[in-house]
Amino acid sequence: MLATANEPTIDDYPIEAPPESGAGEWACPVSFPVIEDESITARLVAEVTRLAPWSAETRATRGRTLFGVTGASPDQVEVLARALGKLAEQGNLHQPPEVGIDWKFDMPLLVRHIADDLRTFYHEAIAAQPGPGAPNHDALNNWIFGGTALGDALQAVAVHLSADANPMSKLVRGLLIPEGYFQGGSAFPNSPAFGENNPETGD
Repeated sequence: MLATANEPTIDDYPIEAPPESGAGEWACPVSFPVIEDESITARLVAEVTRLAPWSAETRATRGRTLFGVTGASPDQVEVLARALGKLAEQGNLHQPPEVGIDWKFDMPLLVRHIADDLRTFYHEAIAAQPGPGAPNHDALNNWIFGGTALGDALQAVAVHLSADANPMSKLVRGLLIPEGYFQGGSAFPNSPAFGENNPETGD
């Protein structure tokens, strides 16, 4: 249309968007075995390895990807997973992970974008899965935070952010996990710098 329209134009798009399922109607067709004795990093790497062919299929079909805001390329998703796993396990929020990626953000804001890139990878992998309909936002969040190592990693990182003295870390926590999914209560900042009350005193 952009190449042919000489004036404002309305036209029908010939491809219908897939129907969106409800939060309780969709289930991920990929199952991840529950391994209790492995680290978050090991589980996260196993997940991205399993999802990689599906994510690649979506990129090939669409001819593009939204992955890469951190500076990582799609073939570095395992490296990115190891970086998030290390953050989850060690809680170092002041030095960016040294994993061979030319990061585009400083810490702790980088944490938010690492999470965004990995969520994009998971969402693009799901987009290639066979099924009756596309999951909606709530269904995707229920899946990620209810049964994946990515969700566990994000919860662990959020705990580290909560304990950090930098007020920016509390803001990043609110951007990291959708409201209602943080195991520690509200994901939004709880510090005087952001005008949040003390949950124990109400002050």
